[in-house]
Amino acid sequence: MLEVEVFGAQLLSDPLSQGRMERLCALALASAGVREGHLAVEFVDAARMTLLNGEHRGKEGPTDVLSFPVDGADPSAPGDGPPRELGDIVICPEHTFDVSEAIVHGTLHLVGMDHETDEGEMLALQAELLRWGSS
Repeated sequence: MLEVEVFGAQLLSDPLSQGRMERLCALALASAGVREGHLAVEFVDAARMTLLNGEHRGKEGPTDVLSFPVDGADPSAPGDGPPRELGDIVICPEHTFDVSEAIVHGTLHLVGMDHETDEGEMLALQAELLRWGSS
C-alpha cells in the first residue's frame, strides 16, 4: 500500500486533489518497481525553500522542488512491518510552473533517478508519466 501525506496544500492557488497527488506519486514509483511505502509532499513558501536549497544544495534562492530520499539504498526491496519510508518531496508553488510535474519529478528523485547525470531518461520518463497521469 502507498501512503502519501500532504502538508501545506493551502499554498496552492489551484489545488490538486489528494487522489491526483497519490496517483502521480504511484505512477512515478511504479516506474521504478516500487508499489508500497510512505512519502510526504510538503508545499512551502519561497523563504522556506530558499533555506532548504541553501542548506542541502549550497545554492542561493528558492527552487521549484527538492527531494529527500530516506530509504535510498533500495526503495523497491520488500519490507516487513510498517510502510517503507521513501522520503519527502518539498515544492515551492511560487516557483513551480506545473505542480503535477513537480510531484512526478520529486518522486522520481526519491527512487534514485537524476536528470543531472543521466542522458535524458528521467525527463523523458517524467513527460510520459505526466501523459499517463492526465488521462
